[in-house]
Amino acid sequence: MTTYATPLKDKVPFGQKAAFGAGHLVNNLLPGSLGIFMFFLLTAFGMDPFLAGLLGGLPRFFDAITDPIMGYISDNTKSRFGRRKPYIFAGAILSGVLFMVLWQLNPENTQMYNFWYFLILSMVYLLGNTMFSTPLIGLGYEMTFDYNERTRLMGFSQTLGQVAWMIVPWFWVLIANPNLFETQAIGVRRLSIIVGGICMILGVLPALFCKEVDQANLTNRDDLTLKNIAKNLKSLLSNMVQIFKNKTFVRLCGATFLVFNGFQMVASFSYFIIVFYMFRGDYGAAGTWPAWFSTVSALATAFLIIPIITWMANRWGKRNAFIMATALSMVGYALKWWGFSPENPWLMFMPLPLMVFGIGGLFTLMMSMTADVCDLDELNNGMPRKEGSFGAIYWWMVKLGQGLALVLGGLVLKLVGFDQNAAMQTTETLTNLRLADIIIPAFTAGLAILVMWNYDLTEDKAREIKNELVRRRGEL
Repeated sequence: MTTYATPLKDKVPFGQKAAFGAGHLVNNLLPGSLGIFMFFLLTAFGMDPFLAGLLGGLPRFFDAITDPIMGYISDNTKSRFGRRKPYIFAGAILSGVLFMVLWQLNPENTQMYNFWYFLILSMVYLLGNTMFSTPLIGLGYEMTFDYNERTRLMGFSQTLGQVAWMIVPWFWVLIANPNLFETQAIGVRRLSIIVGGICMILGVLPALFCKEVDQANLTNRDDLTLKNIAKNLKSLLSNMVQIFKNKTFVRLCGATFLVFNGFQMVASFSYFIIVFYMFRGDYGAAGTWPAWFSTVSALATAFLIIPIITWMANRWGKRNAFIMATALSMVGYALKWWGFSPENPWLMFMPLPLMVFGIGGLFTLMMSMTADVCDLDELNNGMPRKEGSFGAIYWWMVKLGQGLALVLGGLVLKLVGFDQNAAMQTTETLTNLRLADIIIPAFTAGLAILVMWNYDLTEDKAREIKNELVRRRGEL
């Protein structure tokens, strides 16, 4: 057990933690809302399923390109307002406004008009969102240089971020409620304005109230000018190669890819199991049970698991906390076999406290450990610090995993024999679906534990690195 006390200068004030957490709430609310609203492209706007799939996938390739570029730009920006906050402020406003505009579709328009409108606006929206989210992640990595305070900061921000996942599942219910909106299309358009407005207000808070690292200590940054664009591109590619050579960081990316990909691959399976196994295909009887399942998962993650994970990390180290949390999630996945019971629907909540240890611990710990890796990179490669680039590449891996999970999840549904047009599924299909819902995330979680087993950036090593960097910079 560590007896180390965090120095006062390394503690992040509560107000700054709350502002940073508000940014993370936006970072979850926008993609969460987007995922729900995408369903209504089919039902509310009559989009062909293939075209709707293209609208979900094509912008992600564009997003994967812009993330590292924005990370590099943010790392090398020289401004009296900071290198993160100007982008966060402008990006929050652009994200909110563009999210509203994106969903002002009309079912009376031709299908191809709506397709091109949405595709083009999606890419513009993602530019604004990248301008917001990438510098926000980089800001979090540099708000404190203390090993334990980083975990507390990330834990607090992830707790607030989970609020989005308590809200988002209910958008299904709100949009489809004829007592609230005359049509689903009207519901989507109006709700998008509310979501966009909330995201603008909350999104600017990190830019207004969070403190960046002292720019006087940041040296060797590139000059971002049109004249130097070829040189900047070469430097960007060099940075990416350098980052991917960092084996410690690659472990974090690999473990995240496995845990998140396994979880996302079967994320929709719970909905199908609740409807077709527990309620025999009766959507009316299933009612709001799927929404409550998602909401209770987020509640347990935010107010139970993340505080426990933070305590575990500060007591036993981040690597050990990750291994224990991931192992507990494997137990939770196994308990789903008994939890999803047609005789007693309330049992579906029984596995949740253990199951959500996986995702609850993942981003809290991995973001904290990535901040430690940024120190290691400065030690080995010198300035400039690359928090924005590390954050961009880490989340690029997350998005890659999410995209792959959507493809593989559909493949698994096909392999188990799921028939989307059938009112009832066969007993064999439901058995295979339930097994896949358990085995896939448990297996990828086990692989992630193996990846992290030899992770060696311990608390003592992190403190040694920090002290050496302080000495190099000539800081007190």
